[in-house]
Amino acid sequence: MYLLDKALSRLIRRGQLTVTDHDGKVYRYGAPSDDVAPIALRFGDRGVAKAILRSPELGVAEAYMDGRLTFDDGDIVGLVALAGHNGRFEDASPHPPRLDWRRFKAWFRARNREARSKSNVAHHYDIGNALYRLFLDRDLQYSCSYFTDPAVPLEQSQEDKKAHIAAKLYLKPGQRVLDIGCGWGGMALYLHRHYGVEVLGVTLSEEQLALARERAEAEGVADKVRFELIDYRRVEGTFDRIVSVGMFEHVGAAHYDEFFGQVRRLLKPDGVMLLHTIGRFDVPSTGDPFADKYIFPGYHLPNLSEMLRGSERWRLIAADVETLRLHYAYTLRHWLERTRAHRAEIEAMYDARFFRMWEMYLAGAIGMFEQGGGCVYQVQYIRDRRAVPITRDYMFEEERRLRARA
Repeated sequence: MYLLDKALSRLIRRGQLTVTDHDGKVYRYGAPSDDVAPIALRFGDRGVAKAILRSPELGVAEAYMDGRLTFDDGDIVGLVALAGHNGRFEDASPHPPRLDWRRFKAWFRARNREARSKSNVAHHYDIGNALYRLFLDRDLQYSCSYFTDPAVPLEQSQEDKKAHIAAKLYLKPGQRVLDIGCGWGGMALYLHRHYGVEVLGVTLSEEQLALARERAEAEGVADKVRFELIDYRRVEGTFDRIVSVGMFEHVGAAHYDEFFGQVRRLLKPDGVMLLHTIGRFDVPSTGDPFADKYIFPGYHLPNLSEMLRGSERWRLIAADVETLRLHYAYTLRHWLERTRAHRAEIEAMYDARFFRMWEMYLAGAIGMFEQGGGCVYQVQYIRDRRAVPITRDYMFEEERRLRARA
C-alpha cells in the first residue's frame, strides 16, 4: 500500500477519496469538492493495491468484478468520475508535436483481419440477445442516441438519432443502401419504412443476424431488407447510399485504408455515405486495457485526423462533419440505470461477476465521455462534390419532417 499511497497523494486533488486497506488502516486523499462526490473504498486483500499499481484501470476493474474492492460510500460511477476530474481532458497539457509511441502501439494492436474480426464481434455481440433487450430501447439501438434535450427519454432519443442520420443520407425512394455493421436491423428497417429503399445489412454477429432477419420477416419486408453474415471486405456491387453506425470502432487503425478503399469501390459516383463512430478528441492511444480484455477486443477509437487521413487517399470528400460531445454520456446513463434495474435477471443469466463487469464497462464509458477524450463523430462522405445540396438546410428540413411523421 506504501507505493499506491504515494501515487494517490499526488494524483487526487479534486474531490475526496478514502481508502480502507485490508488491515483496517484508513488513508485519505484530496479535499471535499462541490462538483465531485466523496468516495470511500475498501480493499479486501493485500493484492488489490499491488494490482492497481501494476495497471490502474485493469487493476481497479478486476478487483471490483471479483468483489475484492467494495464501496463504503459512493459507487463505481462516482469513482470513475473522481478519477476523471483529476485528469480531465480539458485540463490536460498539450501533447508534444511528435510521433508518439502510443500511436504505433494503437495501430499495431488494432489489426483486425477477417478471422480475428469475426472472433472479436462474437466475444461481445453473441453473448445472447436477452441481455441487450434488458437495457436497450425497443428498437435495440446499441449506439449513441441523439438528444435534442438531455431530458428526452431514451426511446425518443434513439428515434431522433435515426432521423438525424437519415436526413444526412439525402435518400430518394428506390435507392439501394448498404448498412455496414447493421446490428439487430433497426436502422435498415427504419430507412426502408420511411423511404422505400432497398437495404442490405451486413454483420459478423450470428445472434444479431438471426434477430434482424426475424424482424424483417415479421414486417413483411424480407425481400427488400436483407441481412447477411459477411465481412465488409467481401461485399460486392454498388450502392447509392452507405450507412455505418457503431461499427468503425472495430475496424482497427491498421485497416482504415482497406475500409475506405472498399467504401470507394462500393459507393456509386453520385453516392452518399454517413459514418457514425465513437472517436477521440486527443491523439490515438492503446485504449483501456479493461475494455480491450473484457468488452471490445481489438477496438480502436479514432481521432478525426486519423479518419480523414484514411479517407483522403481514396478521394472521399468529407462533406459534413459533426461532433457529438455529451450525447453518448446521456445514452450510457440510461443504459446503466436499466442495467441496474435488471440486476437480478442479469446475474441469473450469467453471474454476479459478469454483472459487475458490465457495470464497470458502462461506468468507465460514462467517464470517458464526461471527463475524458471520448466523443462521437458523424462524417458524411461523397465522391462527387455536387452529390448533395450546397447548403445544409436540406438536413434540417428532412429531420423535422421525419420527427413530425414519427
